[in-house]
Amino acid sequence: MLIQIVEDDRALSDGIVLALGEQGTEFIQCTGVKGAKQVYGEKRPELIILDINLPDGSGYDYLKWVRSQADTPVLMLTANDMEMDEVMGLSLGADDYMTKPFSLAVLRARIQVLLRRRQQRQTDRFFVDGFLFDFGGLVFEKNGQEISLSKNEQRLLRLFLENEGRVLSRAVLVDRLWTDGAEYVDENALSVTVNRLRGKLEDRREGVTYIQTVYGQGYVWKREETGEQGDAGR
Repeated sequence: MLIQIVEDDRALSDGIVLALGEQGTEFIQCTGVKGAKQVYGEKRPELIILDINLPDGSGYDYLKWVRSQADTPVLMLTANDMEMDEVMGLSLGADDYMTKPFSLAVLRARIQVLLRRRQQRQTDRFFVDGFLFDFGGLVFEKNGQEISLSKNEQRLLRLFLENEGRVLSRAVLVDRLWTDGAEYVDENALSVTVNRLRGKLEDRREGVTYIQTVYGQGYVWKREETGEQGDAGR
């Protein structure tokens, strides 16, 4: 794990490293906004501990810049203890806010919470080619364009993504999609849902398919080149 500390008080920064240091954890210590941006672009830390008052600018500016790049967890750690400062930090995208002086034990606990949240977000998000499938935020996009999916289409898509390359039988899919009263589901319901999902995700002109039919068995999520590109694919 790589943690970036953006703090101009070197003694405090060193103290945080000493208190939080454990096997497998690395730290990047920066004293200003400019250096922090350069390091972030090169290293992509997994968590940022950020002061507000820095020699060459405001931690708020760095926070806004980070949020334009990614959703890296940011914990603001600052002497600014006014309510408006905390509101500002959180409104700009900070995940947590602590004021100095602080307890190292509490800091350690809050960092663990942020890392657990990050891990949960990652398990809810899938990036496939030009697709973004964010099941936690209910955001589904193809090349930046929103895709509207029904609840069952979302469930089906997640099943495919979590079992990439594995054939899922029709019986398993029906059971997972219609857990209650599955025995009353029309035998055509699964085929209709699969075809609707295909229609929203796939375009034959692009010459790529994702949901493959395995005749006599079920379906599998596997990227395949179809060789059927039309004018749009030339």
